[in-house]
Amino acid sequence: MTTLKPEQTSLDIDGPWIRQSWDDLVFQVHREAFRSQDLFDRERSRIWRKSWLYLGHVSEVPKPGDYKVRNLGGVPVIFNRDDEGTIHAFLNACPHRGTTLARDESGNARFFRCFYHAWTFNSKGELIALPGAEAYGRDDFKDRLELRTVPRLAQRGGFVFVSFSETGDDLEEHLAGAAEFIDMIGEHSADGVDVVPGSHLYAIRGNWKLAVENAMDGYHFAPTHITFVDFLKKTGFTTDDEGESRPLGNGHSVLVITGHQGRFGLKWEPRFGEVERQRIEDNRPALDERLGNERAEYISEASRILYVYPNLILFDIEGLAIRMLEPVSPDYTMVSAWQMAPRDEPAEAKSQRLKMVQSFIGPGGLATPDDVEAYEAIQRGVAATADDARFGVDWNDVSRGMAEEKRGDPAGTTDEIVIRAFWRKWNEAVSAEGTIDGS
Repeated sequence: MTTLKPEQTSLDIDGPWIRQSWDDLVFQVHREAFRSQDLFDRERSRIWRKSWLYLGHVSEVPKPGDYKVRNLGGVPVIFNRDDEGTIHAFLNACPHRGTTLARDESGNARFFRCFYHAWTFNSKGELIALPGAEAYGRDDFKDRLELRTVPRLAQRGGFVFVSFSETGDDLEEHLAGAAEFIDMIGEHSADGVDVVPGSHLYAIRGNWKLAVENAMDGYHFAPTHITFVDFLKKTGFTTDDEGESRPLGNGHSVLVITGHQGRFGLKWEPRFGEVERQRIEDNRPALDERLGNERAEYISEASRILYVYPNLILFDIEGLAIRMLEPVSPDYTMVSAWQMAPRDEPAEAKSQRLKMVQSFIGPGGLATPDDVEAYEAIQRGVAATADDARFGVDWNDVSRGMAEEKRGDPAGTTDEIVIRAFWRKWNEAVSAEGTIDGS
């Protein structure tokens, strides 16, 4: 498994947005990171236009002609499967005059027809019809007017990623240590896992980086989600902070949580019910046989929250869920969320699984509303110190666990090592030279 070596982060940082001192064991983030339009614009050009971005899962477009429309860093994209089964990502703009082409969020279409001038494209992106084609005076004009593809597309374990840059690391290099944890999700079932139809879309009046911090912050769990913790205690199921935080390279990270929560289909807890207890007991021998005892135990007994820089959060906890972040402005973020389930899971069990996951991380569950209030409270709060030039006043502190990190010791779930890893990657990106916009 990939770990971040201490020497990789050993240098002090004294920049406009990040301060890191290993002698003082201090790591600070300037609050302009959450407020500044200039930094938001830098993120658009230096992160969202250069990194690999999560687009979707292949199971969301299972049939030829299926498509979804997604926004990635402000860029509208058509995610589809063509008539021959190949996955594509097209820019959602007609190459003729730029009109938005796919106007529904999802559907099944053999053709995409522009409503403005009736140019028509097949599911491979080829221009196949338009009024008055003879006016172009040459036979090959259709070739240069095909739908514009996203420069790069690749997938890992059914998770599809795209990049708006023609250059840079390939997907495997980008994923680094995160790839292994993506693979683990598919190992829940011999038949693999699929995204369950249906999604949630909700808005946060806060900066996108607050959602990253929150997902990878085990420190807030007990105080913020006290209602959920008390509920678990009433069922006879106790929780603690056991586990580890692990940077995975390139800004990615994972929380491995061993101290609380059951895992649907894998590890029983009282709120799952007796039918699920029996199903889990029946499932485990097959899992051991397929993966080996050590791997099966790791997948079954430990929950994981995986962050894949910059826009993907995978919850492998009581159930399986995907969360995709879309920054809209410095203080506004859209979140899309989906659930996953083993392809061969019985309908009754799948229904129960969806209820369990929604009860915690769903938009109306016992966790997400708490978290959204935290994001928005921070966004409101960082305005209090804006333009305050006193040393250290307009800065957030992210120093928890730096002594352990300096020694190279394992980090617990309540340490902030993985949040610091994210901020170092972010700082490297927004401070980089030679960006698309030249700034």
